[in-house]
This record gives sequence, structure tokens and C-alpha cells, in this order.
Amino acid sequence: MGDCGWRWSDAWIFVSVVIASGAGRHRRAASSRRPEGVRLADVLSTADHLNQAIPERHEVEAAVRRLVGAGLVSVTDGWFRITADGERLWRTRPNAGLATTVDTVQGVLVRRHPPVSAEWHLDEADHAAAVQEYVVRSIPAPRRSPENRPRRD
Repeated sequence: MGDCGWRWSDAWIFVSVVIASGAGRHRRAASSRRPEGVRLADVLSTADHLNQAIPERHEVEAAVRRLVGAGLVSVTDGWFRITADGERLWRTRPNAGLATTVDTVQGVLVRRHPPVSAEWHLDEADHAAAVQEYVVRSIPAPRRSPENRPRRD
């Protein structure tokens, strides 16, 4: 696949955004103060779970540019959201069979028209902060000894 075609990392990031956001099942109410969508740390966490690797800044930036250009994902004020077209692609993808979900989505993307890159930039500091947030969140809390707990009499 040439430089102007869809990449595996595009599918990896798309699936990460979809899974991190709950694939539309947990939409926020219109009256909710919290916007619908997920933050970059959530996307990186899901990507790491899918591929046992945290995507590098340039991978995220290139994939999001393509996904936004294709109308599958939107990013506003740091919130990543699946668009209606993205949800449709996700819900109508073929059964994976022996392939992984990322591979299946990659196949669907390749059969679509070539990606158009949208204008979007991921600052190095923002990526580093999201990686740090994810790493700190993933450190298990220390277990407390039952001997130090107050007794219930």
C-alpha cells in the first residue's frame, strides 16, 4: 500500500476510539456537562490494550488526520468522537472470523475511497501528557494489609 492509502495504524486508532467511547452505547445526555467522547489518554490506553504498544505521536496525528478527513472521527477541544459515518462503518463491518477487529477494519478502510488528510495537529507535549496520564492510571494501587484496618465490633 502506498503512502497515500489507508494504513494499519489508521484502523488501530479508529478501533481504539470506538472501543474507548463504548461504540455509542454510553452516549451522554444533551443536558450533561461532560461532552460526549473520550480523551487522548483513553485512546492510548485502548490502543495499548489492542496492540501491546502505545502509539507514537506521529502515528496518532497521521491517523486522526485521515479519519477526520474521511468523516469517521471528530476532535474538538481534546475530545475524540465517533461520527455517524464512523458508527455506521463500525456497526456494518464484516464478521472478523480469524482476523482481529483492527485487521477487519483495515480491510474495510482499504476498500473505501483513498483517505483525505484533514488539518489537525497533535502537540508533542499533549501526547507526552496523555502517555503520562495513562501510565499513572495503570499503576495498581498498593494493597492494604487487613491488619491495619479498624476493627468492627
